[in-house]
Amino acid sequence: MPRNSFVQMSKLHNVRGRIYYISSDKKQENLYAVYETTDRKFWTELAKCNQAEFKKSGTEGKCIEAREFIIALPESFVDYPPDGLLKYMTDKFKSRYGVDCIAALHHNKRKTNYHIHLIFAERNYLDEPIEKIATRNMFYDEKGNHVRTKKEILDENGTIRKRCKVIKKGEVYERQMFTIKDARFKQEHFLDEVKVFYTDVINGLVKDEKEKLSAFKRGDVYLATKKIGKNNPKADKITLNNKVIQDWNRTVDHALVSGMERKEILKVKQEQISTPIKESIHKYGNHPELLFMIIFRAIELLKELIKLLIQKQEQQKARISDLMERRNEKQEKQPAPSVTQTDNQTIPAVTQPFKAPATSTAEKTVIPPRPRMSELAHDYEMRLEEIMEKLKRQNRAIHTQEVKKDLIDEDLKNCTGLFQGKKRKELQAQSNKYAETIKIMKQGLSHIVQDYKYPTVDAFLQVYKQGKSEYESYVKANKEWNSKYGENSIHRKLAEKQAEVQKREQDRDFNYRSPSDRGAR
Repeated sequence: MPRNSFVQMSKLHNVRGRIYYISSDKKQENLYAVYETTDRKFWTELAKCNQAEFKKSGTEGKCIEAREFIIALPESFVDYPPDGLLKYMTDKFKSRYGVDCIAALHHNKRKTNYHIHLIFAERNYLDEPIEKIATRNMFYDEKGNHVRTKKEILDENGTIRKRCKVIKKGEVYERQMFTIKDARFKQEHFLDEVKVFYTDVINGLVKDEKEKLSAFKRGDVYLATKKIGKNNPKADKITLNNKVIQDWNRTVDHALVSGMERKEILKVKQEQISTPIKESIHKYGNHPELLFMIIFRAIELLKELIKLLIQKQEQQKARISDLMERRNEKQEKQPAPSVTQTDNQTIPAVTQPFKAPATSTAEKTVIPPRPRMSELAHDYEMRLEEIMEKLKRQNRAIHTQEVKKDLIDEDLKNCTGLFQGKKRKELQAQSNKYAETIKIMKQGLSHIVQDYKYPTVDAFLQVYKQGKSEYESYVKANKEWNSKYGENSIHRKLAEKQAEVQKREQDRDFNYRSPSDRGAR
């Protein structure tokens, strides 16, 4: 499978501190560029506005002052000028969503992760600030809360306490400079939308087709591997889980090419992975080591379903082959029909020549244009079927290897004698060798479609099925057109006869005209 794009979003509760952290040479070892679509004063005023609105709302928790994306880039992007690359990626986001941003281009300490930090605002400046004027003196305590009388902010000596303030009548007590927060950024599908957006942007810049990324879709037949962060204490467990996830994805490719429907695979994924994971988290908490066993059991079940499907297909082929053999044998046993004189008398002597019925010009037969093949149907005829044949050949080879591995595993299971240690070791080595071969061959399924610029086997098969449907519709329509309007069809003969009659009528009208009329014409 191709590498999935990585775009992570987080909420910022101290946007000014975060901006300093990502844009400071003192904090970052490998800082290449910083790009801002507005000045730093904007972020200070935005933070004040968000804090004021949060306080006014009375909501519990922490105020969200802004949001941040971390966008992973292919390592080949180090060849692009950092300033130009960062500006391009940031301006693309601002152009699409219309909000101000500040971004920084980084490498991690080991220089293995080239990435962008992009902070964006959820509000914009108003065209004209909205100001509220005090109609009387207004008093505020140390916490900024509005109080009714001046006495509430005075100390024992009758003077105004520190950090309390008075806004006199006629002065501005509230200035609204920003719009309300854009609701798009709170929606659940927003992050998925941005992932697809930046995946397309990155793929438009890569020079090597093998570096192209795909955006992982929730609810798809595949599972996504998890990124391992720096100094993650569960790195070993996550690595093990990523391996079993990749094994699931390879098995899904094998299932799809074998002819299993997507809805059946999704059912297995839902019942054997998604639901058990939710139950496990609810019961035991977040334990990555439990994920391995859940996915492993799902893979074993999916493999058994594939074997049953292939056995059913082989049995069906055998029945069809047997039926065809019996039909051929029956036809060979039947004597050839002989032609007798009596039979000859029933055969018409000569077929009457075609005589078109008399038609008027109003009833003229119109031959519609021949059906045209769509681009996808043409693609199916030229290469989609060829790719599918390659996948099927690879799939048959995988099945052959799995049958051999099953036989070895059966022998290994039955090898339980006290002095069978050497034989068990040999059988285990053979089983492991077959397992590695099968793993590589399953990876070959995705490599086949990637060579033709399809990101996954599933993506190819969806295009293939659509192309096959359009091609079959074209063949059917073309066959009907040939039967109705082909060279030997009655419609074609009618049209030709009508054209001949019309030509004779025009010639007759021309001959009956006077010489002066013909000259004038």
